[in-house]
Amino acid sequence: MKTKNILIIILAFVSISTFAQKSNIDKDIKMYAQVWDDVINKGQIDKINSTHFDTNVTGISSPENIVGIENFKAFYQNYLTGFSEVTFTIKNIFGQGDNIVKHWQFKGKHTGEFFGIPATGKNVNIEGVTLVKMKNGKILQEQDFMDNTLFMQQLGLVSDPNNVTTIDNLYKAFAVGDIPTVLGGMDANIVWNEAESNRYADGNPYTGPDAVLNGVFARIGAEYEYFKLEDIKLHEMSNNQVLATLRYDAKFKETGKTYNAQVAHLWTLKDGKVVAFQQFLDTKKVADAEKK
Repeated sequence: MKTKNILIIILAFVSISTFAQKSNIDKDIKMYAQVWDDVINKGQIDKINSTHFDTNVTGISSPENIVGIENFKAFYQNYLTGFSEVTFTIKNIFGQGDNIVKHWQFKGKHTGEFFGIPATGKNVNIEGVTLVKMKNGKILQEQDFMDNTLFMQQLGLVSDPNNVTTIDNLYKAFAVGDIPTVLGGMDANIVWNEAESNRYADGNPYTGPDAVLNGVFARIGAEYEYFKLEDIKLHEMSNNQVLATLRYDAKFKETGKTYNAQVAHLWTLKDGKVVAFQQFLDTKKVADAEKK
């Protein structure tokens, strides 16, 4: 009988302890979520204080950790200074004991200096996960996990590694006369500019794939006996741009004259589509071939 009573007492103690722990973690989660909503969405940087953060709060980071409340404030001030139109959303949050896991989404427009990076005017939309340790109801440690390469790409500081392949495929499609594929690689609002003094510059800027088709490609097909792109070399650049250096080997129908001219194309991409094109061309050679 005594053993049974002891067992009941132990079970009651475990239940009370479990309830207390759950009550504490629920309280911690509520405080934690509210603090970061106030800091990021409302710009209340002073909510990073000793009321909510342990004095030795540490952000696990590379090349060195962020330690202390003032350093934490200075670090996150970069987000408030660097971005406008900010939306910070906690998509999911849960915890156990003194540990919290947060799945978050950050959206904003880079309109100010961000860790020394001048404003790019780019919009970012990034998700990540933060592992959190609490101590006595205060935030003791945080470690963020996110795709930093994607973040830099969205800021325009690192280009999408697929850009060169995308442009290479467009040139290959053009070479075999697959114009639908070329047009399919263009954004619906592409801005296309032919080189100044080129006869096709009369429609600059061409906006949208249909304008490019009718104002450039259709005219090339009608006015040239052949029009080839040769010696194409692609150069990956920053800000999601690709520079192509090449030559045009062409024969003008009306005069029967040929030319081989040096050319450069500057392509700008976004989300795998071409949003802008600028041609640079030795227009004198072209003009000479067009003269009767």
